Amino acid sequence: MDFNALFLFLNTLQKNNSKDWMDAHRKEYKALREAFIVWLDGLDMMMAELDRDYYPTPGKKGINRINNNLMFHPNKPVYKDHFGAGLDKAPNSADFYIEIGVKQCILAGGFWRPDSKILRNLRDGIDYNGEELKAIINKPSFKKLFGDLYEDVKLTNAPKGFSNDHPHIDLLKNKSFAVVHELATEEVLKPNFEEKIKTVYMEMLPFRRYLNKAAFI
Repeated sequence: MDFNALFLFLNTLQKNNSKDWMDAHRKEYKALREAFIVWLDGLDMMMAELDRDYYPTPGKKGINRINNNLMFHPNKPVYKDHFGAGLDKAPNSADFYIEIGVKQCILAGGFWRPDSKILRNLRDGIDYNGEELKAIINKPSFKKLFGDLYEDVKLTNAPKGFSNDHPHIDLLKNKSFAVVHELATEEVLKPNFEEKIKTVYMEMLPFRRYLNKAAFI
């Protein structure tokens, strides 16, 4: 995958963010998209070898649309400033997300604002065995790669059915359970970028396994 070409295209797209411009450069976009899909297919095979429970996710299935949803976000530009994809994408599970873009490049995973049923299950899982989750996210190597959980809106008070003096109240108030590892552009351009992805994937795996187990109790 020629990430230099991808960054150049995305930068130029943001300066000319219109359907007319995209239509004139559709051939270039499709070539980059296809190359990204092939690259994702390689990651898909790599991760299947790392994780016995990996859910096969071909690049065409994992890649996200580049169009913004203007029906719900009419003030956004027509096109996104990144290529993104989810891998290990079993239905209703915490997948592994990759985003390569102009403003940020990230490796992420978990649940971002899941539906009420999954959120309740996650909280019940934490109520039952929050010590395991805390041990995972407080591991020094995990902290080094991800810091704390992704900062999102939290409840002011304890969720229904839990007390404010619950030993894991700090976790129970979360509406999202996700982590993010930010990447510098230089890291994406390095020849060993896939090795970095492998390291982040493996460090995140116990966290995602915990969430998936809790989500479907």
